[in-house]
Amino acid sequence: MTGNIEIGKLSLGGNNPLLIIAGPCVVENEDIVFHTAERLKEICTSLGLQFIFKSSYDKANRTSILSFRGPGIEKGLRILSDVKDRVGVPVISDVHSVEEIRIASQILDAIQIPAFLCRQTDLIIEASKTGKPVNVKKGQFLAPWDVKNIIDKFISTGNNKIFITERGVSFGYNNLVVDFRSFSIMRSFGYPVVFDVTHSLQLPGGKGTSSSGQREFAEPLSRAAVAAGIDGIFMEVHPEPEKALCDGPNMIKLDDMPKLLKSLKAIDELIKLYKQF
Repeated sequence: MTGNIEIGKLSLGGNNPLLIIAGPCVVENEDIVFHTAERLKEICTSLGLQFIFKSSYDKANRTSILSFRGPGIEKGLRILSDVKDRVGVPVISDVHSVEEIRIASQILDAIQIPAFLCRQTDLIIEASKTGKPVNVKKGQFLAPWDVKNIIDKFISTGNNKIFITERGVSFGYNNLVVDFRSFSIMRSFGYPVVFDVTHSLQLPGGKGTSSSGQREFAEPLSRAAVAAGIDGIFMEVHPEPEKALCDGPNMIKLDDMPKLLKSLKAIDELIKLYKQF
């Protein structure tokens, strides 16, 4: 069993209920953000699931210079702050530089380090120094046991509030695969592990100037990950993924979430019951 991390009033890890981290890939506009956050909160509350709202104020690693990145740190954080106040849920977003961390940590309940930056020592240390919970997404280029080095960097400041997110491993060109052994390996280090199902279904650069994806496999992969005993599920969700400005092909349609989350809750409860014997 992994240790327990408090994120606002929520608890991740240990024997706590499954945590859902979800929202649009990027902050597109306030209408989409608030509609999605309110609906996801309603769904998770009705099912007794914990929920953190995720959306990026800036996507600094888009495939093309022409790709939509988001509103930027000032406007994006203001919108996320409004989500906290109006919807009443914790929020998490990506940081891409040491300079961003001080500003972002004033608003965010948890900080997220993107997969491509997971080995950036200064970024990890500075995020840890905030004392906030930090989600480090395992790079597509790392083996699961390599995560121990990331954890050691992070906890060197005295902050133990780290959790790791699996998001698939590069497998040939424009493709990712999930090695389900990684969940057990990474959880053995004692910290919570989350599965990012939608980015695991991404086909990076698969459309030439943008990524493609296979959202039709989100349900079986997320079910398998929960059955494997992970602590949380990360998924990007949009009211109309086909019209999304970022990562539409692998995002889950908002209307599909009640059925999917109901099945994930049932599996999570069964696994936790099994572990008692």
